[in-house]
Amino acid sequence: MHFTGRTWRPPYEKNSVILQVTSGCTYGKCRFCSLYAGEPFRMSPLEEIEEDLAEIRRYQPRARRVFWTGGNPFAMNYENLSIRARLVREYLPKCQTIAMFASIRDIQKKELWQLRQLRAMGINGLSIGTERGDEETLRLANKGYTPQDILEQCRRLDAADIEYYFVYMTGLAGKGNGRRNARRSAEVYSQLNPYLISVDSLTLFPDTALYQMANCGAFQPAGERERLQELQCFVRELQIKTRLLADTKSNYYPLTAVLPREKKRVVRELQDVLDSATEEEMQAYRDRLQSL
Repeated sequence: MHFTGRTWRPPYEKNSVILQVTSGCTYGKCRFCSLYAGEPFRMSPLEEIEEDLAEIRRYQPRARRVFWTGGNPFAMNYENLSIRARLVREYLPKCQTIAMFASIRDIQKKELWQLRQLRAMGINGLSIGTERGDEETLRLANKGYTPQDILEQCRRLDAADIEYYFVYMTGLAGKGNGRRNARRSAEVYSQLNPYLISVDSLTLFPDTALYQMANCGAFQPAGERERLQELQCFVRELQIKTRLLADTKSNYYPLTAVLPREKKRVVRELQDVLDSATEEEMQAYRDRLQSL
């Protein structure tokens, strides 16, 4: 198998076959992220992809779902996506879905008929790192798009019947802004149809712009209690049917839920944690983390 640079897939794709079709990220300007730093965006040569698919076919000929790696493979144009999707179906005829990371910008560049055609080819399962729906926080993170862009482009995915997932990051709005970010994000998300929402808690890495901003006082990180309060507010305000996955190591209190059915349970459990754990205990947990 050909894997170069950093290879990462969401936890909820753990049962998917992993195939490298791109490496790096086309944007690379998010202030909190350094995952693909120094790794220019690159499309894998078709001969490498075919070699990898042939190897997958030998070991998992009945694979049902393939996850394409790279920061945002959906940045490829319609023709390149089509060619690679057809190759997957040629080598793995039992494959039902092809999933990958995508940016709001990547969706903007495609016509609705192209999105529908890609869905017909099996592309269905876009992980979108919106991180929030609050305009001020989007600017702080330097995401390069607005809440209105999120609404417009995800509605186009709905029209094309393409399933998509959101990433929400607590703590990114900074100290004192968690509830504002939660309410505004819930307002945006509640107008859409994400199949699931994956929740992470902000980790400041030394090689990021946000880390440097924190060091010079231009950004004040939210405390651990505020992050839990933000998540609690976000869940309380959310008004859609979706799955909540807040079970990665970055979360002090891991939980999963089907919303809105389990909303009251989640709000109650988070309140129990807030009532029983101190800021110092929560911070000690974060300080002990050695990996995410």
